[in-house]
Amino acid sequence: MALNPSSLPPKPANFQPPIKLVRGEGSGRHVTRHWLNQQIASIVLVPLSLYALVTFFTRVIMGNGYADAIAWLRFPSNGLIMILLLGVAFYHGANGLSGIVEDYIHHRAVNKFGLLAVKSLAWFLALAGISSVLKVMLGA
Repeated sequence: MALNPSSLPPKPANFQPPIKLVRGEGSGRHVTRHWLNQQIASIVLVPLSLYALVTFFTRVIMGNGYADAIAWLRFPSNGLIMILLLGVAFYHGANGLSGIVEDYIHHRAVNKFGLLAVKSLAWFLALAGISSVLKVMLGA
């Protein structure tokens, strides 16, 4: 059964499509990218956190506590894994909280402030954690 163009309602003479659809900036692309980034971050977090937790706690519980924890973190591969873990964890958390702010805060100004606060706090805490790991790794 073929579609007959004459059976469709006529378009108004001054019809203009929404500019977001023309530019490909509709909400679908943003939501899909946000969801995909969240899924990738959560998949990456699983092995990073399992390795960090298992090796760190076995080292601290089986060893001498604080001294062994510092020795564990000074080992380059462990320090790098902790830096990656902190970066991905704060990215994942900020991404999830941004989704909550976007979905549930409807006042435009409060929404923008909430997104700015979430991203700023995530960056600040991630940089503080990473600088702390680097300080321990470098023995400062």
